[in-house]
Amino acid sequence: MGLHKLTAGSGYDYLTRQVAALDATEKGHVGLAAYYSERGESPGVWLGSGLAGIDGLDVGDPVTAQQMRNLFGCGLHPLADVRAQQFEGSDLTLTAIEKTMRLGTPFRVVDEATRFRVEVAKRIADLNALIGAPADAEVAASSRARIRTEVAKEFFHAEHGRDPVDARELAAQIAMDSRPRSQTVAGYDLTFSPVKSVSTLWAVADPSTAAAIERAHQAAVQDALGFIEKHALFTRTGPQGIRQVNVRGLVAAAFTHRDSRAGDPDLHTHVAVANKVQTLDGRWLSIDGRVLFKAKVAASETYNTSLEQHLRDVLGVRFAACPGADPSKRPIREIVGVDPRLNQRWSTRRAHINLRRGELAIQFQAEHGRPPAPVEALQLAQQATLETRDAKHEPRSLAEQRATWMNEASAVLGGRGAVASMVTTALTPAAESPRMADAHWVEQTADRVLAAMEQTRSTWQMWHVRAEAQRHVRTADVPTGQANTSGGPPR
Repeated sequence: MGLHKLTAGSGYDYLTRQVAALDATEKGHVGLAAYYSERGESPGVWLGSGLAGIDGLDVGDPVTAQQMRNLFGCGLHPLADVRAQQFEGSDLTLTAIEKTMRLGTPFRVVDEATRFRVEVAKRIADLNALIGAPADAEVAASSRARIRTEVAKEFFHAEHGRDPVDARELAAQIAMDSRPRSQTVAGYDLTFSPVKSVSTLWAVADPSTAAAIERAHQAAVQDALGFIEKHALFTRTGPQGIRQVNVRGLVAAAFTHRDSRAGDPDLHTHVAVANKVQTLDGRWLSIDGRVLFKAKVAASETYNTSLEQHLRDVLGVRFAACPGADPSKRPIREIVGVDPRLNQRWSTRRAHINLRRGELAIQFQAEHGRPPAPVEALQLAQQATLETRDAKHEPRSLAEQRATWMNEASAVLGGRGAVASMVTTALTPAAESPRMADAHWVEQTADRVLAAMEQTRSTWQMWHVRAEAQRHVRTADVPTGQANTSGGPPR
């Protein structure tokens, strides 16, 4: 599970900028609804126990761009605009109407226009004026990078009385001058992705099996979010947030995607968790993010365990450890019977993209005398994706994607018959004696978990123990729903 902060104002459109850039190659700022409809993805849905405190929305309701803008952009009720219209012309005072639109204190939105950004924008406008283009017209990436370098050198000289001695100093100046002032955290982007063999089987199995895999993935996401709500979701009150208190649950919007930025099958879900939680006495406050970040790995392992259990129960598949090329890393558990060649086929494109991105980064540094800034690195990733993509038009509908993936799988395995045989093998694995989670197993596993903690950490917390325990639970016949029933921290 990946975990990233979303900032207030325009920062929430990480879900349409960064996510779009990483999952596809669309450029620029597009509306949230437009982005997902153009890609043919399923619409986002609202979820989380905290929705019980937001009247007008229920779990499973579709997410709109305006709702996202209200909640993640401003920290308001997702239906703030609708509420304002409903009370327009009523006897309510403006203050009373504004109160109905709020979820606690609205986010403080910081102006991102730093002196550095303003100067860069001014020179881009001057460049456009020379060629008769509108002031805000897009310019070539190389021209923008050149301007950023020039301005950064001038700012560095003005501050230090000398030129930067190397690329590191210049890059640090750009990073410092580009960074906006402290921003309000609007939420957290949690990304849930299964191991490659799950996406592989989902891509080439018959539609009913594929649907069952997707339902298992969604159930595992719900289990991981339930774990977070139960064990890792708090807020703080009192002077300097001295008291940690319980909350009713999270408010989140989930978006499920089908492919990677390279066009390979990659079933995954982005869950945007709003930084708005309701205390048991009804106040809307912020999430205690420190606990959330500490629980990240444990929540990720909860998802992995739950996914294996749901797939085992519904389809009868079996997972086994597959050692990787790096012996220092933990083996990854993949579905038995899914051909590794196909997993590799749908992983090499990303490797090609990363290789090309590295080449472009080296070229960038040679041309501009500094490494690319984060926004420039993102542009290089987009360029690398376009340059390494197949010439044919990328399919958008699920049916077109599945047809393409079946053709690619047939080419790797030697025909459609071979693909069908692989699917059958994966769905009917050889019988294996289950490892019963009896008292003896629990005692042995406890010793193994303790040994792992001692070997890998000088100190550890409950989260590390829970994550390690989940890895062992996956190897035993623990009934679905019982892997996450152990107690958590005091609440």
